This record gives sequence, structure tokens and C-alpha cells, in this order.
Amino acid sequence: KDKKMDSQTKAEPMRVLVTGGSGLVGKAIEHVVKQEGGCLEGEQWTFLSSKEANLVDLQQTIAVFEKYRPTHVIHLAAKVGGLYLHMKENLHFLRDNLRINDNVLQTSHERGVTKVVSCLSSCIFPDKTTYPIDESMIHNGPPHNSNFGYSHAKRMIDIQNRGYFAQHGRRYTAVIPTNVYGPYDNFNFENGHVLSALMHKTYAAKKEGAPLQVWGSGTPRRQFIYSLDVARLFLWVLREYDEIDPIILSVGEEEELPIKDAVEMIADALDFKGQIFDTSKSDGQMKKTASNAKLRRYLPDFTFTPLSEGIKKTCDWFVNNYDIART
Repeated sequence: KDKKMDSQTKAEPMRVLVTGGSGLVGKAIEHVVKQEGGCLEGEQWTFLSSKEANLVDLQQTIAVFEKYRPTHVIHLAAKVGGLYLHMKENLHFLRDNLRINDNVLQTSHERGVTKVVSCLSSCIFPDKTTYPIDESMIHNGPPHNSNFGYSHAKRMIDIQNRGYFAQHGRRYTAVIPTNVYGPYDNFNFENGHVLSALMHKTYAAKKEGAPLQVWGSGTPRRQFIYSLDVARLFLWVLREYDEIDPIILSVGEEEELPIKDAVEMIADALDFKGQIFDTSKSDGQMKKTASNAKLRRYLPDFTFTPLSEGIKKTCDWFVNNYDIART
């Protein structure tokens, strides 16, 4: 059989557009694609930042799709803020994220994009629930009230994915990572993710010879996942995962650990020898245990980076890149 004809009938190499490409997960995917052989021959990968296009604006979204002509999209872009800002401006986060998501999904559909993998957040889970939470429970009751706008907008991605499949046969899906941490995170004290904010606090306390003040009691438990693990799983979802229903990307339930254990790992990684004490700030939810049983059915042998190792790598990155880190 003619070899040349054979190769022409094969699908063309993917052109992948990654929205939110300059964020925590976007940078991790870029690393896996460029440094770990995640890019197959002939593929084009574009990492988009908000500087290049404001996806709240439909015309700018369409222009970017016309420029890069993606066959596949990884949709990470979102309007996010710290807890306090979300509480103050829930409507703003609702409307901006509804727009971003509709612009990206509808433009993908109109331009014939084969597959979209969007990123949901574990904050979308119902507030009052039984544990562990799995993929079938996402819409079973309202999310936590503090950032209801953002959470409902994120939930709508799942609803819209079902619609594109039901009406147009589109294979658009979503992943739900638990607490992601790693290089290029937001390390800001007020609105960074919990581990990254704690790394920055510990770094500052060490520099100033001051005690480390940890907000809350340190007893709430969380499942932490290293950004590069999330990135490797994203590539698997893009290439192999065929369901419309979302999939939780997380370490196992047994890996959920108190924040104070993570604080000790951070103190170790940064060689902080000072006092650590809790303050009277509120704790937030005590646990949000998610099940990774579905992921394990597909990938029984995937190895997650141990938390202490991921924390050490992230702390080293933060110290070495303090000048470019988001602080």
C-alpha cells in the first residue's frame, strides 16, 4: 500500500491554543510541552496571555482564533482574585467568567475546533455535601457562598459542554484539579493560593528574623497537587480522555493533609528556624475531600510528585525567581 497516501489520511498534527498560558497551570503545560517531549512532531502550541487578547471581548477572542487557527484548545483563562475581592465583587466575577467561557467555547465551535479541555476549580463543589466528592456530585447543591459568582460561572462550562455534545456532537470536556501549587503561582500574601502565600510569608519571616504568622489554626485539610503533575495529566486528557463529563485531577483521599503539615514542609524547604504560631483568622472549609477513583480507573500507575518534593522545588523556584514572581 502506498505509504504516502497512508500518511495523508492520518489526522493532521494538532494546533493547540492554550488560554491563560502565562498562569500557574499554563506555565507548567508549557514546561511539559517544551522540556519533557510533550509536543509531538509537527504540532504547534501557542500559549496566550491576557496581554495579547482580552477574552471578555468577543471580537478579540475571534481575532485570536483567526490568527492561530487552533484544532484543539486548552482553556485555562479566568478572572480570579483573592477571597476578599471575590466576596466583594461576586457579580463582577460571575459576568466576566461567563463571558470568557462563552466566547472561548462558542468561537471554538464556530471555528471547528475538534476538542476543548477547560479547567474547573474544586471551589465549584457543593458546600453542604458528603465526602469524598466525585464527578457526579458537582451540581448537587450550591457552592460555598464566599465566591458563588466565580463558582457558578465555572459550573456552567460543564453544562455548556453537555450542550455542545447534545446539539453538535462536539467533544468538549473539563478537568477539576484540587489545590494546585508550583512555580509561577501567585505568591501574594492576600490573594495567592494557600501554599504559595505561606512560602512567601516564610521567606519574608526568615529574612526579617521575625516569627511566622499562619492564618487560622492550620487544621483544615487539603489535597495538594504539583503543577507539573496537573500539566502531564492535561496532556493525557487532551490526547486520550474521550468523555464529556469532567474528571477530577487529584492525589488520593488518603493524601489529604492538614495545612500545618505543609507549613512544616515549607519551613524545612526554606530552612526557617523561627517560631511558627497560629492567629485567630477564620479557617474556611475544614475539608474538601475529592475522589480520584475515576482518574485511577484510567491511569492506575500515574505517579504524583510527593508533596515535600514539590514544595522544595517550588520554594527553590521562588527564591531564585523572586524578582519575576507574582508577589
